[in-house]
Amino acid sequence: MGSAEAITKTELPLQLLNRGKVRDNYLLDGNILMVATDRLSAFDVVFSEGIPWKGTVLTQLSLFWFDFTKGIIPNHILLPNAPPELLSKFPYLNHRGVLVKRTRVLPIEVVVRGYLAGSGWKDYQATGKVCGIDLPSGLQKGSKLPEPILTPATKEEQGQHDINITNGQAGEIVLKATGEDLFGKLHGAAIKIYKKASDYALSRGIIIADTKFEFGMLDGQLLVIDEMMTPDSSRFWPVDGYTPGREQASFDKQFARDYLETLNWDKRPPAPSLPPDIIEGTSQRYIEAYEKITGKKFNF
Repeated sequence: MGSAEAITKTELPLQLLNRGKVRDNYLLDGNILMVATDRLSAFDVVFSEGIPWKGTVLTQLSLFWFDFTKGIIPNHILLPNAPPELLSKFPYLNHRGVLVKRTRVLPIEVVVRGYLAGSGWKDYQATGKVCGIDLPSGLQKGSKLPEPILTPATKEEQGQHDINITNGQAGEIVLKATGEDLFGKLHGAAIKIYKKASDYALSRGIIIADTKFEFGMLDGQLLVIDEMMTPDSSRFWPVDGYTPGREQASFDKQFARDYLETLNWDKRPPAPSLPPDIIEGTSQRYIEAYEKITGKKFNF
């Protein structure tokens, strides 16, 4: 690996479409140059310090999964790196920029859960259900579910928490947005992707407890877009030491979240400063997730 300086902002001679919590998206010849920065977002707040190599891990792990699942549903990848003419002028784009198709993004978050954690665990404690889906009684925090479930959420403005909704409500939102009854197809694809990827990840020593997908439409075709099963969009737990009923060790940004929970902070901007050991520890966990899943040395 080269320099460990974090890339938290990009400035390119292209039309900037938007800056998300992590990605900067530029218009390029009718498509999108999607650049994953090293910005860290936790509790819907973006921190001033970046996590070195985070954007590279997100990009490369997404590319791995998009290729791994392309037989289930097509994705938006056009070029797995930034175009050569941009790389020559902006070398920091290497391995963190991808050229993707510009789609009509569906206005829901598509979360697939194989284990009970996060907001799903809170819902279950309160109602015995998750997003209206009945679950067996007696499950613990971190329990494996009998079958993976799709638990959609609304897409709220930056700084606001997404709201869990039922599959029926999600279907209505998709129908209203597209004029097509696509939710059944989306649901089937998301569950198939999760099952195939989680089975593979288990063989590599990682439990994918849950994950979030994004979908878009282009020329009447449903595509999976954005990122796929990264430490930003998923909970990754090591198989070794997994025990239901308690917090699990993780290969994702939960390490940083756990530190932030110890602070007297109201989870609103401005974000507190991150100490060097939390930055380094988070970076190491992202890299370890890449290496465990792909079986390759992180060498970018």
